[in-house]
Amino acid sequence: MDDKRPEDEQQQTPPVEESPSHIIKMKTFTFIMLGFLLILTTAGLTVFALTFGDDKAVEVNSPERREFEKLYTAYDQIQDQYFEDVDRDVLVNGAINGMVDSLEDPYSDYLNEEEASQFLEGISSSFQGIGAEVQEREGYITVVSPIKNSPAEKAGVLPNDQIIAVDGESIQGFTTTEAVMLIRGEKGTDVKLSIMRGKNADPIDITITRDEIPIETVYAEMIGNNVAHIQITSFSENTYQELLDAIKEMEAEGMKAVVMDVRGNPGGLLDVALDISDLFIEEGKPLFEVQAKGAESEVYMSSPGTKIKVPVTLLIDGGSASASEILAGAMNESADIKLVGEKTFGKGTVQTANDLQDGSNLKFTTAKWLTPDGNWIHEKGIEPDVEVAYPAYASLPLLDTSLELKDGTISEQVKTAEQMLEALGFKVGKVDGVFEEQMQEAVETFQEENELEVTGILTGESTFAVMDALREKIENDDPQLQKAKTIIMEEAGIKASASKKTDE
Repeated sequence: MDDKRPEDEQQQTPPVEESPSHIIKMKTFTFIMLGFLLILTTAGLTVFALTFGDDKAVEVNSPERREFEKLYTAYDQIQDQYFEDVDRDVLVNGAINGMVDSLEDPYSDYLNEEEASQFLEGISSSFQGIGAEVQEREGYITVVSPIKNSPAEKAGVLPNDQIIAVDGESIQGFTTTEAVMLIRGEKGTDVKLSIMRGKNADPIDITITRDEIPIETVYAEMIGNNVAHIQITSFSENTYQELLDAIKEMEAEGMKAVVMDVRGNPGGLLDVALDISDLFIEEGKPLFEVQAKGAESEVYMSSPGTKIKVPVTLLIDGGSASASEILAGAMNESADIKLVGEKTFGKGTVQTANDLQDGSNLKFTTAKWLTPDGNWIHEKGIEPDVEVAYPAYASLPLLDTSLELKDGTISEQVKTAEQMLEALGFKVGKVDGVFEEQMQEAVETFQEENELEVTGILTGESTFAVMDALREKIENDDPQLQKAKTIIMEEAGIKASASKKTDE
């Protein structure tokens, strides 16, 4: 069409004879009609190309980024030529998963809408499942630590256990998110995990009844001699306030020193870890350092505010990871607080969770963090100042409660049972994996003392009772806690009372 206004055209038309004027008008009409026809033809060809053309999506909608051409071509070929119908969302999610997997970073993950919802549950007030933090390591789903008082802990799940199958389905090669989707479920339902503990151990099946897992993250008690024991099991939304409440409660009971405890704590929210670290570090000292891609290093400093005034020590172990290690590094290097126990897990990276438009989530590593002294502890962990190992019986394999261990049985399960009963103070004879007369007598004595049917056969309820008794012994003896208590009492100048001596 003409860009000029009609009145302008009229002014420029010279007066002519009638016949020539008629010819000029006809030519103008023809020109306008040809213009309309050209526009309609172009529009028709465009619609046809978009509807039937092989490269319709690529040519019109693809951004000007050549690296995506191959991706679009593959998408179109699968969509058009695969022998069955393909869900477009599945293809897109798979492409994103592939990109994230190519990073070969166990802490980066793509979560679809359902998975993202479950991820958010982990930092909310509660969720339903077995209560264990897991991570993919070298193709295996490995337990970082069970949550305190959870069904997983009560069933005997330990840090570093490898979950090789869920309800009979192998999960080798699964991402952490995929495994969690199978393991979690409604309260009251059962899930069967096949667990391998140790390189040469045989896998064992344990059935766990899922429950509501409250995210109560701080547990505090006085352990004698005006010493408080405060355990933080994860860094969730309410952890900081829970800790303040626990400290206030312990102060009211006469706390003069405190053993903080992040054993088995897999981490959580970064800002919560920093708030808690701030309680133990005087103003103006570094908490940790963050190094992000393309940015200058940022050092986070302690701020004024509430501070813990009594002497402190911190318990750590191989289940202490991520935010727990931030706390340990800050307390040790900026406040000279002693670390007691075993080397930590070793996770020195920071992840950011980005919500996408459809409710899915892209969680990936955006930075690495360093301790106040500039140490990157990734895959190395933090060494304790005072190393105290768990007793050997604390990491024994699980017993299969479906088996009958009795006189004449020879197996690794018998040897494990012998070690458990011996640790509980029963005389089992030679620990060699052979169920003989003295072992039978030990089982009978154990059954009698625990008001069980006396059969001399270890199976079912009796096997559960042995494992429960051992777990209780581990909790009550706790050589790491006892050592930490001794150290902090000396630092605080507390003398052991006559009635409650502290074990070295």
